[in-house]
Amino acid sequence: MIGVMADPSQHEAVQEVFELFKTPWEFCKAGGFYEVLVCANSTAVHASRAKLIVIYGNQALAWDAEHNVPVYPGEHNAMLETPDGETIPIYRGTATFLVEGGAILKELQSRNPAAYQVTDAQGGTVVRVGYNIFEEITALLGEGQPACNARIQTLDLHIAFLRNLLVSNGIPFVEIPPVPSGYRFIACLTHDMDHPSMRRHLCDHTMFGFLYRATIGSIVSGLSGRIALSTILSNWVAAMKLPFVYLGVAEDFWNKLLTYTALDGGAHSTFFVIPFRAHQGIRAEKLAPRARRSGYGAADVADLLGQLEAQGHEIGLHGIDAWHDSRKGRSELEEVARYLAAVPTGVRMHWLYFDESSPAALESAGVDYDSTVGYNDAVGYRAGTSQVYKPLNAVRLMELPLHIMDTAMFSPKRQNLTHSEAKQEVSQIINNAVRTGGVVTVNWHDRSIAPERLWKDFYVDLVEQLRSNGAWFASARDTVSWFRKRRSVRPRDLDTQEEINNLTYGMDLPGLCLRAHNLGPQSDL
Repeated sequence: MIGVMADPSQHEAVQEVFELFKTPWEFCKAGGFYEVLVCANSTAVHASRAKLIVIYGNQALAWDAEHNVPVYPGEHNAMLETPDGETIPIYRGTATFLVEGGAILKELQSRNPAAYQVTDAQGGTVVRVGYNIFEEITALLGEGQPACNARIQTLDLHIAFLRNLLVSNGIPFVEIPPVPSGYRFIACLTHDMDHPSMRRHLCDHTMFGFLYRATIGSIVSGLSGRIALSTILSNWVAAMKLPFVYLGVAEDFWNKLLTYTALDGGAHSTFFVIPFRAHQGIRAEKLAPRARRSGYGAADVADLLGQLEAQGHEIGLHGIDAWHDSRKGRSELEEVARYLAAVPTGVRMHWLYFDESSPAALESAGVDYDSTVGYNDAVGYRAGTSQVYKPLNAVRLMELPLHIMDTAMFSPKRQNLTHSEAKQEVSQIINNAVRTGGVVTVNWHDRSIAPERLWKDFYVDLVEQLRSNGAWFASARDTVSWFRKRRSVRPRDLDTQEEINNLTYGMDLPGLCLRAHNLGPQSDL
């Protein structure tokens, strides 16, 4: 059992850390005995005895003075290096120490110890860590991390560091990893419905943007070697067909949503639909850019939504103002629900509008989960995790983080990657998922398999890569439900895999796994 000491202001972060770690713990009780003590508040450390004591803090603490260890508070934005060469960004302040030996983390620039391990007078182990894990988790789940650190699973690395301390010090413990039974990780395929029909864009910025990118933009990309000649020709043919599309005598080449039901290989995917046509919404207390308007609303695609729903796909809200106004959020949900058999429970905000007050606003609107936290201009982990989590200012709302988005990789104003460069990016995300579990959430927009983007082949390869690496394909709603199931289990009450199977029996989702450390020759029960 892990006992935790922390300031009351950090208790929400403590609880979320251990929901993600999913191992037995509790806040320290008077007179309680703990094999492991995790402390982010030094006031009671000396009165406690444990086999392993982990002391977090980015300032000099009483423990440092008692043991004559000089402490050097450092910068808020620092980078630490683990013994195996991984880097952990620190956002809320780092301390380094003047010690001889025992270093287990180093500040990357100065090479000074940022964490070290010693044996105390009673024979126990003390690890002094020069940051506050619960302050770091508060920053990651609130503000998120900058795009320059997008590739780093910072939150997951904090948990891995703590786990490794327990393992290396011989602490026996169990955990429920974020891995569905029978699979290696979860793949969640989602599609934002921004422009499901070219016919709805006559002489507007969307049409003119398409013509430029399909003609001049294609030639520029072709001359730079970024796209093939066949892609250039396909785009020019589509541009020449445009008048006939408007006349209704040629196929609307942006009407491709049903194609995804085949490309997704039988997976139940999630389609996020805009509720109202020509609503740009609010940004910073004024109208958002006109370009945020869409040429359709849920009423315009009602038949299409019915077909997708009948095939088992989930329909969610692609919100306009729900991120900041719960009343408007309820109205947006109700508008989409009018054309569905099942009430939508999830949302992703259009253009990924979001701030720290959004979880409370969405929860008040009646949303069960959100999937907005990601990057417009990067691939990776904005919240530093591959796990579904509960924002710290929410009661029930869950956040399904977004990891891979087509426009972030390929748009000229974003990363502007070649397909080979993008493959390296997504392969790293998938390899991380194979190693640590969790979910890989993909967003491929409705028109991204059509001219002028023509990113279909890359998407097909991505889905196959997810499948060949052992993913369970689930809708956003089912992904969140699986993580809710995991959160409902208390590891302290479980000793065997049979018990965990009995506890979760009957749920129409993959089971959970129980992983044991230092309990014997087997690491997985």
